[in-house]
Amino acid sequence: MYFVSRQDAGQQLGRALRHFGRDDVVILALPRGGVVIGAEVARTLLVPLGLVLVRKIGHPNNPEYAIGAIAEDQPAVYDEREAGGVSQDWLKRAETDARKLIEDRRKLYYSDDFTPPKLKGKVVILADDGIATGLTVEAAVRAISQQQPKKIVVAVPVAPSDSVGTLKSLVDEVIVLDKPKNFLGAVGAHYQRFEQVDDKEVKALLREVQDDLL
Repeated sequence: MYFVSRQDAGQQLGRALRHFGRDDVVILALPRGGVVIGAEVARTLLVPLGLVLVRKIGHPNNPEYAIGAIAEDQPAVYDEREAGGVSQDWLKRAETDARKLIEDRRKLYYSDDFTPPKLKGKVVILADDGIATGLTVEAAVRAISQQQPKKIVVAVPVAPSDSVGTLKSLVDEVIVLDKPKNFLGAVGAHYQRFEQVDDKEVKALLREVQDDLL
Protein backbone atom coordinates (compact mmCIF):
# COMPACT_ATOMS: atom_id res chain seq x y z
CA MET A 1 0.00 0.00 0.00
CA TYR A 2 1.23 3.48 -0.89
CA PHE A 3 0.24 6.84 0.58
CA VAL A 4 0.47 10.26 -1.00
CA SER A 5 1.73 11.83 2.22
CA ARG A 6 1.58 11.53 6.00
CA GLN A 7 -1.63 13.59 5.92
CA ASP A 8 -3.19 11.06 3.56
CA ALA A 9 -2.07 8.13 5.72
CA GLY A 10 -3.33 9.84 8.88
CA GLN A 11 -6.75 10.48 7.38
CA GLN A 12 -7.05 6.84 6.31
CA LEU A 13 -5.91 5.68 9.73
CA GLY A 14 -8.41 7.98 11.40
CA ARG A 15 -11.25 6.44 9.41
CA ALA A 16 -10.07 2.97 10.43
CA LEU A 17 -10.19 4.01 14.09
CA ARG A 18 -13.64 5.60 14.13
CA HIS A 19 -15.09 2.65 16.04
CA PHE A 20 -13.23 3.88 19.13
CA GLY A 21 -15.47 6.94 19.29
CA ARG A 22 -14.59 9.84 21.57
CA ASP A 23 -15.12 8.61 25.12
CA ASP A 24 -11.90 8.43 27.15
CA VAL A 25 -9.68 8.31 24.04
CA VAL A 26 -6.30 10.07 23.77
CA ILE A 27 -4.00 10.04 20.74
CA LEU A 28 -0.26 10.00 21.42
CA ALA A 29 2.25 10.47 18.62
CA LEU A 30 5.98 10.01 18.20
CA PRO A 31 7.77 13.18 17.06
CA ARG A 32 8.34 14.28 14.55
CA GLY A 33 6.71 12.49 11.60
CA GLY A 34 4.21 10.64 13.75
CA VAL A 35 2.71 13.92 14.91
CA VAL A 36 1.35 14.59 11.43
CA ILE A 37 -0.34 11.17 11.51
CA GLY A 38 -1.57 11.67 15.08
CA ALA A 39 -3.02 15.10 14.33
CA GLU A 40 -5.14 13.73 11.48
CA VAL A 41 -6.40 10.88 13.67
CA ALA A 42 -7.18 13.24 16.56
CA ARG A 43 -9.10 15.55 14.22
CA THR A 44 -11.12 12.65 12.85
CA LEU A 45 -12.03 11.33 16.29
CA LEU A 46 -12.25 14.79 17.92
CA VAL A 47 -9.99 13.73 20.80
CA PRO A 48 -6.86 15.18 22.47
CA LEU A 49 -3.37 14.80 20.99
CA GLY A 50 -0.19 14.38 23.01
CA LEU A 51 3.36 13.14 22.58
CA VAL A 52 5.64 10.38 23.74
CA LEU A 53 9.20 11.63 23.65
CA VAL A 54 11.46 8.82 22.48
CA ARG A 55 14.95 8.81 21.02
CA LYS A 56 16.44 6.11 18.83
CA ILE A 57 19.90 4.79 19.72
CA GLY A 58 21.74 3.98 16.51
CA HIS A 59 24.61 1.56 16.00
CA PRO A 60 28.01 3.25 16.51
CA ASN A 61 29.04 2.26 12.98
CA ASN A 62 25.69 3.11 11.39
CA PRO A 63 23.71 5.75 13.33
CA GLU A 64 20.62 5.31 11.14
CA TYR A 65 20.32 1.66 12.13
CA ALA A 66 18.50 1.38 15.46
CA ILE A 67 19.86 -0.98 18.10
CA GLY A 68 17.83 0.56 20.90
CA ALA A 69 15.52 3.34 21.98
CA ILE A 70 14.84 5.30 25.12
CA ALA A 71 11.71 7.09 26.36
CA GLU A 72 11.50 9.82 28.96
CA ASP A 73 12.06 8.58 32.53
CA GLN A 74 12.38 4.96 31.39
CA PRO A 75 15.23 2.45 30.94
CA ALA A 76 16.48 1.97 27.39
CA VAL A 77 15.10 -0.86 25.25
CA TYR A 78 17.65 -2.76 23.13
CA ASP A 79 17.78 -5.37 20.43
CA GLU A 80 20.16 -7.61 22.35
CA ARG A 81 21.39 -9.31 19.19
CA GLU A 82 22.59 -5.99 17.81
CA ALA A 83 23.62 -4.26 21.03
CA GLY A 84 25.47 -7.23 22.48
CA GLY A 85 28.68 -6.40 20.65
CA VAL A 86 28.69 -2.72 21.58
CA SER A 87 30.68 -1.57 24.60
CA GLN A 88 28.75 -0.67 27.74
CA ASP A 89 30.63 2.64 28.00
CA TRP A 90 29.50 3.65 24.52
CA LEU A 91 25.88 2.68 25.31
CA LYS A 92 25.92 4.72 28.51
CA ARG A 93 27.16 7.78 26.64
CA ALA A 94 24.51 7.24 23.95
CA GLU A 95 21.80 7.00 26.60
CA THR A 96 23.00 10.20 28.25
CA ASP A 97 22.94 12.05 24.93
CA ALA A 98 19.48 10.67 24.14
CA ARG A 99 18.06 11.77 27.50
CA LYS A 100 19.40 15.27 26.99
CA LEU A 101 17.74 15.52 23.60
CA ILE A 102 14.46 14.27 25.09
CA GLU A 103 14.64 16.91 27.82
CA ASP A 104 15.39 19.61 25.24
CA ARG A 105 12.36 18.55 23.20
CA ARG A 106 10.17 18.50 26.30
CA LYS A 107 11.08 22.14 26.99
CA LEU A 108 10.50 23.03 23.35
CA TYR A 109 7.13 21.33 22.86
CA TYR A 110 5.57 21.67 26.33
CA SER A 111 5.36 25.41 26.81
CA ASP A 112 2.67 27.47 28.54
CA ASP A 113 0.20 27.20 25.67
CA PHE A 114 0.13 23.40 25.48
CA THR A 115 -1.12 21.05 28.21
CA PRO A 116 -0.31 17.34 27.71
CA PRO A 117 -3.39 15.11 28.11
CA LYS A 118 -3.74 12.86 31.15
CA LEU A 119 -3.52 9.14 30.43
CA LYS A 120 -4.75 7.43 33.59
CA GLY A 121 -7.88 5.42 32.86
CA LYS A 122 -7.86 6.41 29.18
CA VAL A 123 -7.80 4.43 25.95
CA VAL A 124 -4.45 5.50 24.53
CA ILE A 125 -3.89 5.16 20.78
CA LEU A 126 -0.20 5.44 19.94
CA ALA A 127 0.29 6.63 16.36
CA ASP A 128 3.35 6.91 14.14
CA ASP A 129 4.02 7.15 10.40
CA GLY A 130 5.19 3.54 10.39
CA ILE A 131 7.23 0.94 12.22
CA ALA A 132 10.54 -0.60 11.15
CA THR A 133 12.46 -2.29 13.98
CA GLY A 134 9.73 -1.40 16.48
CA LEU A 135 12.19 -0.33 19.17
CA THR A 136 11.01 3.27 19.47
CA VAL A 137 7.38 2.17 19.67
CA GLU A 138 8.25 -0.48 22.25
CA ALA A 139 10.03 2.13 24.37
CA ALA A 140 7.02 4.43 24.02
CA VAL A 141 4.60 1.68 25.04
CA ARG A 142 6.60 0.94 28.18
CA ALA A 143 6.53 4.63 29.12
CA ILE A 144 2.77 4.87 28.52
CA SER A 145 2.14 1.77 30.64
CA GLN A 146 3.57 3.56 33.68
CA GLN A 147 0.73 6.10 33.52
CA GLN A 148 -2.03 3.53 34.11
CA PRO A 149 -4.09 3.77 30.92
CA LYS A 150 -7.18 1.63 30.55
CA LYS A 151 -6.02 0.29 27.20
CA ILE A 152 -3.10 0.77 24.80
CA VAL A 153 -3.57 0.52 21.03
CA VAL A 154 -0.73 0.91 18.51
CA ALA A 155 -2.01 2.25 15.19
CA VAL A 156 0.21 2.81 12.15
CA PRO A 157 -0.08 2.78 8.36
CA VAL A 158 2.68 0.19 7.81
CA ALA A 159 4.79 -2.25 9.83
CA PRO A 160 6.66 -5.55 9.30
CA SER A 161 5.37 -8.85 10.66
CA ASP A 162 8.11 -9.38 13.26
CA SER A 163 7.61 -5.97 14.86
CA VAL A 164 3.85 -6.45 14.93
CA GLY A 165 4.30 -9.80 16.63
CA THR A 166 6.48 -8.29 19.36
CA LEU A 167 4.10 -5.39 19.99
CA LYS A 168 1.05 -7.65 20.23
CA SER A 169 2.55 -9.13 23.38
CA LEU A 170 2.89 -5.66 24.94
CA VAL A 171 -0.38 -3.87 24.07
CA ASP A 172 -4.09 -4.59 23.84
CA GLU A 173 -4.34 -4.16 20.07
CA VAL A 174 -2.16 -3.41 17.04
CA ILE A 175 -3.82 -1.86 13.97
CA VAL A 176 -1.89 -1.64 10.69
CA LEU A 177 -3.53 -0.34 7.51
CA ASP A 178 -1.41 -2.41 5.13
CA LYS A 179 -0.76 -6.11 5.57
CA PRO A 180 2.56 -6.58 7.42
CA LYS A 181 3.71 -9.09 4.79
CA ASN A 182 3.71 -6.20 2.27
CA PHE A 183 6.26 -4.12 4.21
CA LEU A 184 8.88 -2.75 1.80
CA GLY A 185 11.82 -2.64 4.23
CA ALA A 186 11.60 1.07 5.01
CA VAL A 187 8.70 3.22 6.15
CA GLY A 188 9.44 5.98 3.64
CA ALA A 189 9.15 3.53 0.74
CA HIS A 190 5.37 3.51 1.28
CA TYR A 191 5.01 7.29 0.76
CA GLN A 192 5.09 9.37 -2.41
CA ARG A 193 6.07 12.37 -0.26
CA PHE A 194 8.03 11.79 2.94
CA GLU A 195 9.52 15.16 3.81
CA GLN A 196 11.27 15.95 7.08
CA VAL A 197 8.97 17.40 9.75
CA ASP A 198 10.48 20.20 11.80
CA ASP A 199 9.88 21.27 15.40
CA LYS A 200 7.87 24.30 14.33
CA GLU A 201 5.33 22.06 12.57
CA VAL A 202 5.11 19.75 15.59
CA LYS A 203 4.34 22.67 17.90
CA ALA A 204 1.79 24.09 15.49
CA LEU A 205 -0.06 20.77 15.13
CA LEU A 206 -0.23 20.23 18.89
CA ARG A 207 -1.77 23.63 19.43
CA GLU A 208 -4.14 23.41 16.45
CA VAL A 209 -5.64 20.14 17.70
CA GLN A 210 -5.86 21.51 21.23
CA ASP A 211 -7.62 24.66 19.98
CA ASP A 212 -10.08 22.59 17.92
CA LEU A 213 -11.34 20.95 21.12
CA LEU A 214 -11.96 24.20 22.97
